[in-house]
Amino acid sequence: MRIVVALGGNAILQRGEPLECDVQRRNIQEAARSIARLAEHHQVVLNHGNGPQVGLLALMSEAYKDVKAYPLDALGAQTQGLIGFMFEQELRNAMPGREVCTLSTQTVVDPNDPAFENPSKYVGPIYREEMRAAVEAEHPDWVLRRDGNYWRRVVPSPKPIEILELASLRNLIDKTDATVICGGGGGVPVTRGSDGVLHGVEAVIDKDRASRLLAEGIYADAFLILSDVKAVATDFGRPGSRDIHFATPDALERFDFPPGSMGPKVEAVCQFVRQTGKIAAIGALNQAAEILEGKAGTIVKPDVPNDLIYYEDVLPSVA
Repeated sequence: MRIVVALGGNAILQRGEPLECDVQRRNIQEAARSIARLAEHHQVVLNHGNGPQVGLLALMSEAYKDVKAYPLDALGAQTQGLIGFMFEQELRNAMPGREVCTLSTQTVVDPNDPAFENPSKYVGPIYREEMRAAVEAEHPDWVLRRDGNYWRRVVPSPKPIEILELASLRNLIDKTDATVICGGGGGVPVTRGSDGVLHGVEAVIDKDRASRLLAEGIYADAFLILSDVKAVATDFGRPGSRDIHFATPDALERFDFPPGSMGPKVEAVCQFVRQTGKIAAIGALNQAAEILEGKAGTIVKPDVPNDLIYYEDVLPSVA
């Protein structure tokens, strides 16, 4: 099978961990081992988030006053190289003799997307409540929003329209068995002018939405979104919440999921299933193989009987 795997930020940095290179390297090493188990039997195209990393680079860029701070699109391109290099190296270590490559990608967005007026994508480190006033004073042009018990910077997250390197990517995966890392951070956000000229924009694209576009564009057989959440929950963190294991897109969308976290993930898997008639899933990184077999995670299918939601703990195979 050809599988697109979108990795959540926890694959690179756990919540509350310092943005140290060696910390990220250790997390990526663990993630690479899980991906390698999938790649033993399937062709894997890997996508990853970049929120903490692009936020860190923005802080570093602003700290050096002799040069104007770099825009978010340029910083996003830097994270594709940084994170892609670490994943590529660790995947090669986990799969000796196998080909792995990283492809930098750009993603076209609409310059009139309402997201530019309503920033919602978390980037950078977390700040405690007592730090909020100082951060806002130091960065008056930032927008901060609550993220659980903390505060974080938010930036525009326009919807992806087109992946510019899609033809090159198709050619690569059709002619080789390489594990490909691409679309990092949702791709570098760009707009196309009426004259056809491309321009970078100050934004970060949601990687789950971009991964769905990628999965459709390369005719993937399955689309997996993997993070530290074992399944989609009906009312996450509250009494009576239940993990959803099988659902159709229509059934899953009856629930109200948070727009800054689970919402885009559910939207992405539902759209993929509707467009392709194939399966998609959301679940834990360390259960990737079990999710593909239908034994873990939330499996979204076009043909769950009677449009029902199933909550069973042990599931039959759907592969």
